[in-house]
Amino acid sequence: MIVKPKGTYDILPEEVKKWTKLEDTIRKICYLYNYKEIRTPIFESYDVFHRDKKDTSDMVMKETYDFMDRGERKITLRPEGTAGIARAYVENKIYAVNPVTKLFYIGPMFRYERPQKGRTRQFHQFGIEALGSDSPLIDAEGIALGTALIRSLGLKGVTVKINSLGDEETRERYRNVLVEYFTKHQDDLCADCRERLLKNPLRILDCKVDKDKEFFLQAPKINSYWTESSKNHFEAVLNALKNMQIPYEVCPNLVRGLDYYSHTVFELEADIPEFGAQNVLGGGGRYDKLISDLGGPQTPAFGMAFGLERLLLATELCGKKLDKPDSIHIYFIALGEKAREECGKIMNICRIGGLACEMDYLGRGIKAQFKDADKNNAHFTCILGENELAEFKINIKDNMTDIQETISLYEVYNYVINKLNQSAGVCAGCTKKE
Repeated sequence: MIVKPKGTYDILPEEVKKWTKLEDTIRKICYLYNYKEIRTPIFESYDVFHRDKKDTSDMVMKETYDFMDRGERKITLRPEGTAGIARAYVENKIYAVNPVTKLFYIGPMFRYERPQKGRTRQFHQFGIEALGSDSPLIDAEGIALGTALIRSLGLKGVTVKINSLGDEETRERYRNVLVEYFTKHQDDLCADCRERLLKNPLRILDCKVDKDKEFFLQAPKINSYWTESSKNHFEAVLNALKNMQIPYEVCPNLVRGLDYYSHTVFELEADIPEFGAQNVLGGGGRYDKLISDLGGPQTPAFGMAFGLERLLLATELCGKKLDKPDSIHIYFIALGEKAREECGKIMNICRIGGLACEMDYLGRGIKAQFKDADKNNAHFTCILGENELAEFKINIKDNMTDIQETISLYEVYNYVINKLNQSAGVCAGCTKKE
């Protein structure tokens, strides 16, 4: 028996409903904020993700799936969405058409890491990218979108953890200070951080091994080294969040895991006790050099990403159900081969008109067919036997009201549509009355 590769999983039909509902919710939220969907290749040129040899992020150093294709081109399966969208933005000269471009994506990503609960080698991400503006309001709007998504899923206690990495001058100043500080403590650093000390000392602040050590907690904070413009940008972001009544907490050690960030970086959390100490659902920040690094013009940008698996797990842990039982409009019970042929013809008419239909294809008895109608949560059940067929009639039962009638064989579609419209009108009337 051939089995799925390690670190992957099958999304079976009963699970797909949750994914579809989540993706629909994402698309509705993005519509409200005027973000347009983009779809980029699952694999890209190796250089899209491995641009800078100084990049010490685990994703770039250890986790990408890299291979040579048959044309001897080095290819990488995308480990995240931002770099591919930046490449598409430059290649298609989108900047020449839209001064400010707001995009979102949903799709699979790939990282070679140790599989564990909530962490797989193929996973799915939703993300947004706003390109072309350095306004702090763009940062705040993106954070507001992420907050709105979490709340729309019924999750409570949404909090924004936020920091600023400042501009290039800020980071250069701070880098020198960190090198000097952590050099004194390099014997106490983990092996990864000793390597980061030489290549990118800011990444030491993202360490999960050393984070509770005393010398780590006493490390200099970046806010002491912000330039005036960096400070003003960050204060404007916080002020916009305050105006939108979005709670936030400034976290001076927050740096995120990718090396292209500048200015605003943030993570979004929800109050989910079952998650333990790590309640992060998504995050992102501003990246103002990535577009130029990929050969485009100097372009400020802001992005955010969520893991869909983590969002689904969060909703389940909080008892929020995204999926509803499957149902159909009509189940046709046919008694005899000629009745089955006629039901097939009527089903096709109904389906073309937008009604979901099903019937038995195994030649089972009437009792088994009624059970199958119940299993499919059919709103209406149509029963066609030899006597009804001879008179061009059919019995139809509304399973919501238990009302059963005999109607013309060729009026099934109109009958069901009228009943559904009446039902919708009654519900609308009840709502209005309330």
